[in-house]
Amino acid sequence: MVMVVVGIAVTLSALVVQGVTSILAVEAISRLLARRAVGAHIWSNAFTTLMLIVVLLAGHLAQMAVWAMAFMAAGEITAFASAFYHSVVNYTTLGYDDIVMSPRSRLLRPREAVSGTLAFGWSTVVIVMVVVRLTRPRHRAQLRRGSRL
Repeated sequence: MVMVVVGIAVTLSALVVQGVTSILAVEAISRLLARRAVGAHIWSNAFTTLMLIVVLLAGHLAQMAVWAMAFMAAGEITAFASAFYHSVVNYTTLGYDDIVMSPRSRLLRPREAVSGTLAFGWSTVVIVMVVVRLTRPRHRAQLRRGSRL
């Protein structure tokens, strides 16, 4: 029962990390759009999208670190490097069995896989939303130029 509560707490913590990362990234891009620093040129949009992906990746890595610390706190893995590797394998749903957890903690693995799947879906939505927002001003400018001809 304790591991179920730990699993839920860590899942929620990891998703909070994803939420905060996503909100900060979208807010920064919204400010750039408001100042018209991005949106009009394809290369600035591409660079902004690339930076968004880097920020979201950092959020994913932070979530993996949270899970690694949970594995260590549960007493399953003692070294952070091994715990982080195990976390990456679970989070990305690769599912290697080279590190075996005890029966009392083994349900943490699928919880992390679910957490990672949700977070990757969330990141996909954020990327699509930002790309749509970035391309809208450029598209509108092209329409205005086309209507004047």
